[in-house]
Amino acid sequence: MTALDAFWMPYTANRQFKAAPRLVAGAQGVRYRTPEGREILDGISGLWCVGAGHGHPRIAEAMKRQIDRLDFSSSFQVGHAGAFELAERIAAVAPPGLDRVFLVNSGSEGVDTALKLALAYWRARGEGQRHLFIGRERGFHGVGFGGISVGGMLNNRRAFGTTLLRTDHLAATWRPEQAFVRGQPSEGAGMADELERLVALHDASHIAAVIVEPVAGSTGVLVPPVGYLQRLREICTRHGLLLIFDEVITGFGRLGGMFAAEVFGVVPDMIVFAKTVTNGAAPLGGVIVRRELHDTLMHGPPHLAELMHGYTCSGHPLACAAALAMLDVLRDEALPARVRSLAPYFENAVHALADAPGVVSVRNIGLAAGIELQADAAGAGRRGTRAQAACFERGVLTRAPGDTLILAPPFVSTPSDIDAMVAAMRRAIEDSATEPTA
Repeated sequence: MTALDAFWMPYTANRQFKAAPRLVAGAQGVRYRTPEGREILDGISGLWCVGAGHGHPRIAEAMKRQIDRLDFSSSFQVGHAGAFELAERIAAVAPPGLDRVFLVNSGSEGVDTALKLALAYWRARGEGQRHLFIGRERGFHGVGFGGISVGGMLNNRRAFGTTLLRTDHLAATWRPEQAFVRGQPSEGAGMADELERLVALHDASHIAAVIVEPVAGSTGVLVPPVGYLQRLREICTRHGLLLIFDEVITGFGRLGGMFAAEVFGVVPDMIVFAKTVTNGAAPLGGVIVRRELHDTLMHGPPHLAELMHGYTCSGHPLACAAALAMLDVLRDEALPARVRSLAPYFENAVHALADAPGVVSVRNIGLAAGIELQADAAGAGRRGTRAQAACFERGVLTRAPGDTLILAPPFVSTPSDIDAMVAAMRRAIEDSATEPTA
């Protein structure tokens, strides 16, 4: 038996987990394998990242070739071809005008980088007083101090006290009347007009940027109403505010396009990405930036760095090799198109859970869904914790932020895979329906 004490697990109830561990030992395609040999369907794509399925041979081979050729090179005053090629490839599939790419190692680093780029941009323009950020309630932007500041998850903010950046927040896009809406709610675009109130309160000349997830994934798949993101863009443009899309979850295929910006037809000033870009095979993230922002920072003595920011492993050769291979897979296997093709079947399957015991909402878009359960009288989160554990016992891996079960399968899933995941989740929801007496 593997010793469990030394590893302090992230975002995990460590004492509860180590009393009844859920371990995996291998993975292939859309399935994990436990040490005992039991198969577990991957209902969360690893952690929103394994779109092409586990163990994809093209990605594995690319990483094997790379480590034999160049295992590490920093990007500080030296470079390797893979990082430059990857940036060009990402820029080529990004929305028009976003063609400069800063590479990091995670979504959290990507968000903090985007916030710093916004501050640096305004300072370079002589508007250093712009240092307030607008986030959104129930938004998740990683675990850096910047991301926690603009994020809207109460437990993340409460755990560490006062955050570092000046922030304000829009309301979340979800309303109870949207409980069983399929895809985007048809009404609610006017919720974006709250940004006008915040602009009036703080004055546009003090606001650096607005940052939102196009779809808030980590708080239960909160889908924006039709027209909401377009209206945010219009308001930001009117008042001269930067708009940042956090596409760590939605980027590279999850909604049926390379980016949610493409799917929704809205072009922000920056896009943060991570996760699926390497199919989860290596840590990598980044920020895609509108060229004007980049060019504004290209000033000062040419022998000095224009941006005092970066990470030891920015543009790591192995991560770049994995990402280049994943871009090939996304293109050659037409994975975004496969998502679009599977999405209607997926939608019908998850909404069939509406009559399961205690289900109070089902929300979906692309290959992402949140099935919200009625909270226990004893407190929020208890039902979700039981249901998540029951899902694993029933043979499907999911996540449960609060009392919402997430289903976000790999893009290569088949309808029969979806059926099996949903059937296991139904049984798990039934298993967890009764509130413990002690």
